[in-house]
Amino acid sequence: MNFRNKRLSVSEAKEIDIVHFLADLGYEPSKIRNNDHWYFSPLRDEKTPSFKVNRKLNRWYDHGLGKGGNLVDFAILYHGCTVSELLQNLSGNLSLQKPSIQQSITRPEPENQIKILGDFILSSTALLRYLQQRRIPIDIADRYCREVRYELNGKVYYGIGFKNDLGGFEIRNPYFKASSSPKGITTIDNSAGEVIVFEGFTDFLSFKATHQQDPEDRFDFVVLNSVSFFETARPFLEKHNTIRLYLDRDATGQNCSRYALSLSSNYKDESSLYQNHKDFNDWIVNFGKPQRKHQKQKLK
Repeated sequence: MNFRNKRLSVSEAKEIDIVHFLADLGYEPSKIRNNDHWYFSPLRDEKTPSFKVNRKLNRWYDHGLGKGGNLVDFAILYHGCTVSELLQNLSGNLSLQKPSIQQSITRPEPENQIKILGDFILSSTALLRYLQQRRIPIDIADRYCREVRYELNGKVYYGIGFKNDLGGFEIRNPYFKASSSPKGITTIDNSAGEVIVFEGFTDFLSFKATHQQDPEDRFDFVVLNSVSFFETARPFLEKHNTIRLYLDRDATGQNCSRYALSLSSNYKDESSLYQNHKDFNDWIVNFGKPQRKHQKQKLK
């Protein structure tokens, strides 16, 4: 492994082997097909590996997010940092070996995609029970969610669907967590002076459940549905005087919060409220129970 003491340039950082970089982060491919290395996405939760790295091109693509690029593009999404911060932290720490795979490029097999068959009022006993387990009142869920029927791998399933601004759904059930295309953020615009930001919709629903006495127009809301959509959300967020961040307490969420705080004093990190829990919903679910400590993963 080669090391540098001087600060890397952007072009040098782009040459870092993405497969080696992911291995340093603790990610190994689920399968390898010729030049294509397939991973469970480091950027989001999923049950089927849909994050591809082409070793010869040294490029990645996340089929679930519909985004891809070089190592710099990935690293700033994963760590929630600026390019300048990334280059400073990469210097002297990572392999600069270029990919050396010489095999010919092959076209990946078609990916199975979720097809939405319809959406209905929440009624499934299993889904209603799941909401109760997450301590989300049914009447709150009814206002913002739908029961969606979807097809995957030729089979029909159902789940709790939370719609984004582009018409796609975030889907949850007790056994599955996924998204349908197109993917994007969800905004709730009440023309308020403050906006509250969540990473996932269960956190948003939990917040609404614990603030039922608030006037409906007290806050605007943004559910990112993935921290990788933070930049997409910024134009709407930065129209507000105060932007309150309730992001996850994992490394990705906290790095995104730190990045936001570096942009403007209008951003406020509220995650200390649930500092010993994964996220806002996890805090609500475990309220009154012995606290669990989560270690932070820092950019080295």
